Amino acid sequence: MEITPGHLLKGIDSPADLKKLSREQLHKVCDELRQYIIDVVSVHGGHFAASLGVVELSVALHYIYNTPYDQLVWDVGHQAYGHKILTGRRDNFYTNRKYHGLSGFPKRGESEYDTFGVGHSSTSISAALGMAMAAKYKGETDRKSVAVIGDGAMTAGMAFEAMNHAGVADSDLLIILNDNCMSIDPNVGALKEYLTDISLSPTYNKLKDDVWKALGKLPVGKGFTRSMAHKVAESLKGMVSSSANLFEALKLRYFGPIDGHNITKLVDTLKDLREIPGPKILHIITVKGKGYSLAEKDQTKWHAPGLFDKITGEIVKKKFTAPQPPKYQDVFGHSIIELAEKNDKIMGVTPAMPSGSSLKFMMDKMPHRSFDVGICEQHAVTLSAGLATQGLRVFCNIYSSFMQRAFDQVVHDVAIQKLPVVLCLDRAGLVGEDGPTHHGAYDIAYFRCIPNMVISAPMNESELRNLMFTAQLESTTSPFVIRYPRGEGVMTNWQTPFEEIQIGKGRKIKDGEDVAILTFGHPGNFATSAIRELKTQGINPAHYDIRFVKPLDEELLHEVFAKFDKVITVEDGTIVGGFGSAILEFMVANEYRADVKMLGIPDRIVEHGTPKELHRECGYDAQGIAETVREMLKDKVRVSTFIGG
Repeated sequence: MEITPGHLLKGIDSPADLKKLSREQLHKVCDELRQYIIDVVSVHGGHFAASLGVVELSVALHYIYNTPYDQLVWDVGHQAYGHKILTGRRDNFYTNRKYHGLSGFPKRGESEYDTFGVGHSSTSISAALGMAMAAKYKGETDRKSVAVIGDGAMTAGMAFEAMNHAGVADSDLLIILNDNCMSIDPNVGALKEYLTDISLSPTYNKLKDDVWKALGKLPVGKGFTRSMAHKVAESLKGMVSSSANLFEALKLRYFGPIDGHNITKLVDTLKDLREIPGPKILHIITVKGKGYSLAEKDQTKWHAPGLFDKITGEIVKKKFTAPQPPKYQDVFGHSIIELAEKNDKIMGVTPAMPSGSSLKFMMDKMPHRSFDVGICEQHAVTLSAGLATQGLRVFCNIYSSFMQRAFDQVVHDVAIQKLPVVLCLDRAGLVGEDGPTHHGAYDIAYFRCIPNMVISAPMNESELRNLMFTAQLESTTSPFVIRYPRGEGVMTNWQTPFEEIQIGKGRKIKDGEDVAILTFGHPGNFATSAIRELKTQGINPAHYDIRFVKPLDEELLHEVFAKFDKVITVEDGTIVGGFGSAILEFMVANEYRADVKMLGIPDRIVEHGTPKELHRECGYDAQGIAETVREMLKDKVRVSTFIGG
């Protein structure tokens, strides 16, 4: 299906083309840009509501600022679709998030307009401040740096650390706070209430408008300077509302709030702010999903809805003739409620991902025992540790990729104190279209080196339930990691009775000969499929589901290496320091000799694509496992073929 941009948009191949248009034409450009995003995402998929909310801002920024010389940092990156379309990627935008296509987030290697890679949140102010400081150091006094921070990203501690520095760094930085009261789920916390107070204060906003109207009529230049006008306005704002003082206490000049969908107001404001030196913050109010009524009404659902009919709003769902396995996330969400109903010590914590992690089920049913703490992974882990000191059993659910941000808290606040926090790592492994910023590639390696940790992975839904059950038992006294992938499992009848799993015990799924396949977690299902294929060729591998990478089942591994001199390890994580490395360490420590092939995520950045495409690329899908087995047994296969012939 060919998607045609509007009359004005089709002539914009760079911001230079945008600047040729009159101010009056910008309204039409915004309409066409919003419609183009709707058209493309409805057919090809991707993030949706966030970019609709910043259409006017995207146009205004590229109209006023001299990008890419002026440096624009988007935070979080799923707001940047309009930015991409305006900066030479319109005709390729349909490849967004597709294998070998455009990235779903700004990416430095993709365009000179993408000044910083931003898949994780709350990094923009730090990055843009670094750029502003570099410009000052290099004498580039005309070069501007802008950070656009929104979709809940201001709730993270890193944003406050950066603002604390920006206020005293004496650099020319503009922070734009895109305030839409949303991340993926609604924003939470005192900051959200604080910003709402600014936005909704009728006294503050009316007097602010009256002040600026009055100042605009004063004869600037005849003894009354622009800076004097600003000082009068700021002092009057302080008399009416103390709310702005949070930012101004950090020595950031505060402007706003203004309507983020008024393109004329945005252009005028940005033009003025571009001429004001020093660190400053512009607070804009936007609606996530603006211009598509269904997205405005249900912003969480339309954050990334998949394919949909843009007219009816019907989301396209796969049609199946038979019952399908649930998502691992939903198994977690329903199972924690079952456990919590039997164990009143169980609590749930997640950093801004209640829908994605399915903790929302528990938050709806047990709001006093489950908490969304905002985009604050470090706080989530240490909060869980604090709860654990009081005898509570906390399931702290964080995406594997985001858990990287809380590594120190896991070491210092959980592991050293040996607190039995249950760290549920959602989206472990290659997550697909979100790409390298979201792949859960490293958690096995970075947790395996920490003492006192239990690290597990279920091969199916029943195993996930049983690991959760085991983790909350009083007899479990160590930090307990459970990692599982994004998406569907393999069992339709998944609500099996809870059973305790002995910590550190794996299982032999199938006996065999010549070669042993050792798997960790969900990729065990890839091995099962490979073994079925190999059976038709007369090859009979053994299969072991190791379950725990720490502690390892040494009894089971002694059995493996005593019998097999050819071993394959399979994991959905980096092979550097991961599960395969743990098996090699055991082999060397016990003086076994074997030919070991490690399959997993290679030592390079894996780009985006569907999980199936990426598993194939990395060679640990069913086909890759079967190919490795045949390669290791090629001499035997040749002999068997010759004898059979």
